[in-house]
Amino acid sequence: MRIAYDANVDALSIVFREGTVTTKELGEGIALEYAVDGRLAGVEILDAVKRFGDAGTLRQIILEGVGPEAPVR
Repeated sequence: MRIAYDANVDALSIVFREGTVTTKELGEGIALEYAVDGRLAGVEILDAVKRFGDAGTLRQIILEGVGPEAPVR
């Protein structure tokens, strides 16, 4: 997964998988990208700082429980 913020256009992008995608606008300035197999491939949010309140929000990322769980034996 890749999370990127472009300050020049104030856009936040979260990419789950690379490849050819189809984009569907969820709402004004929010788009979902789907892979050929129909799985969610990414999310793009325009006017990110305006939506989140301030640029400081984009400086901190907390990941919890990321990745597949180990199989129970």
